[in-house]
Amino acid sequence: MQEKIITAQNVEFHYDNEYEENAPVKQVLKGVSLDIEKGSFTAILGHNGSGKSTIAKHFNAILLPCGGKVYVEGIDTADEEKLFDIRQHVGMVFQNPDNQIVATIVEEDVAFALENLGVNPDEMRERVDDALKSVGMYEYREHSPHQLSGGQKQRVAIAGIIAMRPDCIVLDEPTAMLDPKGRREVLKTIRRLNRDYGITIVLITHYMDEAAQADRIVVMDGGTIIMDDVPKEVFSNVETMKKIGLDVPQVTELMYLMGEAGLPSDTHIIDENECVEALLKLLK
Repeated sequence: MQEKIITAQNVEFHYDNEYEENAPVKQVLKGVSLDIEKGSFTAILGHNGSGKSTIAKHFNAILLPCGGKVYVEGIDTADEEKLFDIRQHVGMVFQNPDNQIVATIVEEDVAFALENLGVNPDEMRERVDDALKSVGMYEYREHSPHQLSGGQKQRVAIAGIIAMRPDCIVLDEPTAMLDPKGRREVLKTIRRLNRDYGITIVLITHYMDEAAQADRIVVMDGGTIIMDDVPKEVFSNVETMKKIGLDVPQVTELMYLMGEAGLPSDTHIIDENECVEALLKLLK
């Protein structure tokens, strides 16, 4: 049995309505329970308002539960004295890299949090260089972040988190503002961090092709988890996904439409190579 890095137990959450007295409280999370195992790559899907970003922000104590508990490496996130420890274990990357970049030189930006932590200069140099190399941005270390593309900026933002040496990185729609090239760059980086460095990844995304590359997909709707399985099993539920306003990978959609037309098909197919093989068999 794999060791767990994050445990959410019956988490409930609502935002207080500060502007309207006696307004009904909107419950965003309704008893969410979820374990994230060390070294895993989990994607969390859901349409806007499903609660996926809200649960992600509980994983490094940006938000605290209104009910239930969240533990990071056994530490209760409600323990204010342990906030630093929690964020040493779990780093967070957001949608807009411009909101996370604070310095005028790439390597200074990656070093920013380490300076605040009082890391000694020699170790800081090593951590910054290692972090930039791990995201393929070392050659840009002396550039201005504002001269970089969106995908490159996001990789610098990820490097800033990696330099802190967390066990887990939570990425909240990190490719939402990027063009296709930038999306590919960032996803390739995320996969390499998981595969080569053993960093636990939690990816919040609305791109089905990104989710298909995870080990596990959690689907949320209306503040609850409605599916939790490997990608092939989740995406094979085409009608359920469509019912809650989500897509499936294009090749899965093709297989589904073929089945609807009475042709042999398999909705467990989620990548192009598998799809090609299935079509070739059908044509023989």
